[in-house]
Amino acid sequence: MKTNTIKQLISKKDYYNNKTVTLSGWIRSIRKSKNICFIDFYDGSYFSTIQVVILNLDDSQLKQLIIGACLFIEGIFMLTLNGKQPYEITANRIKLLGASNSDYPIQKKKLSFEYLRSIAHLRPRTNTFSAVFKVRSIITEGIQLFLKENDFVYITSPCITSSDCEGSGETFAISTLDYDYLQSKNCSIDYSQDFFSKKTSLSVSGQLHLEPFCMIYRNVYTLGPSFRAEKSNTTRHAAEFWQVEPEIAFYDLSDTIELIEALVKYVINYVLKNAKEEMLFFDKYISPGKIKQLQNTIDFPFEIITYTKAIDILKEHQSKFEHKIYWGIGIQTEFEKFLADQIFKKPVFITDYPKDKKAFYMKLNDDNKTVAATDLIFPEIGEVVGASQREESYEKLKNRLIEKELDINEYEWYLDLRKYGSCIHSGFGLGIERFTRFITGIENIRDVIPFPRTPNSIKY
Repeated sequence: MKTNTIKQLISKKDYYNNKTVTLSGWIRSIRKSKNICFIDFYDGSYFSTIQVVILNLDDSQLKQLIIGACLFIEGIFMLTLNGKQPYEITANRIKLLGASNSDYPIQKKKLSFEYLRSIAHLRPRTNTFSAVFKVRSIITEGIQLFLKENDFVYITSPCITSSDCEGSGETFAISTLDYDYLQSKNCSIDYSQDFFSKKTSLSVSGQLHLEPFCMIYRNVYTLGPSFRAEKSNTTRHAAEFWQVEPEIAFYDLSDTIELIEALVKYVINYVLKNAKEEMLFFDKYISPGKIKQLQNTIDFPFEIITYTKAIDILKEHQSKFEHKIYWGIGIQTEFEKFLADQIFKKPVFITDYPKDKKAFYMKLNDDNKTVAATDLIFPEIGEVVGASQREESYEKLKNRLIEKELDINEYEWYLDLRKYGSCIHSGFGLGIERFTRFITGIENIRDVIPFPRTPNSIKY
């Protein structure tokens, strides 16, 4: 059933004025009286609804018009420049395509985000989540356009792996073995009898599998889900999350920092241009001043400081923190937010972290204490991007694996890349959910991913 769309009517409103049009969509809200009915109607093509006026309905027809019901509408599209609505449709024919029950849960104007998480299959029908997931889509679209314009090749990295990229062990195991049976018989797990004949897990990152391809195409990226079995119930952690991970040959850390800043600014600008209605909504109802903040993010350069400088700054404000600040401590979320929100009031790159705080694959600096790595932290959010120059030396990488007590045999293929034509190369991961939180002003990561996966919570 091909019909007009609200977006089409609004973008060419002068052309459609006083013409007969058709729409298919849903009732967002409704006001009824005996002889007239006003419907806020939406069809998914545009953020705002359009008012549909229906006259002379009998009682049986009125009873069918319930919030959430799906309708076909034929009527006259009219500009109403002096009215509360800039345009409306006066219907001359309606057809019920899908009835809605009277217990439809999204009828109140204000429902808590916590409640809406319990009906994640319906929450996109609210203004807030309709806007969130549209902006998320535009963010990923903008990311891929930027990478395409910069000659990146898209590579699909595997979700199933035998390598723990971060070396932290916080991975989800994959197995076809009957664990309940083995446990009941007090049997040990024999992975040789498993599907892949070895221990495997869901991937934390596609980075390791991207590196072979940057040695062919120079610039590559993957975009997809990652999985971390970290039991952390915070507003910024999820067990399943999405990230874009570029990998670039012949780039050192400073080159990568320039690329990250250019990407972030490009995508923010792309969202402001292509999600105007949604961003006005966030600016008004979710995070007042958000559009100005985003414009400032585009207009001004990001800060770059070393980890050592960050520690020195934090020491000056020791009284604000519960934990003692010293060189070697991890940069906690409260420290990140303090630096980005209070000190610099803009995104900040923190570089050259202690090697013990970072992954085995990061290039060791000449001081043998730090690695050529950076995190990009945002106001209100904390870390959004993690990046590093990769270690190109076979011996140094091997030694780092030994230091981290990782099984060298599992990473033999990765070490091979350093034996056959190694080069300077770098890469980064940008978290889609955290970036979406920054752009929209939404506080909780559970509210920027369609079906959140968090500890002790899975419904769908």
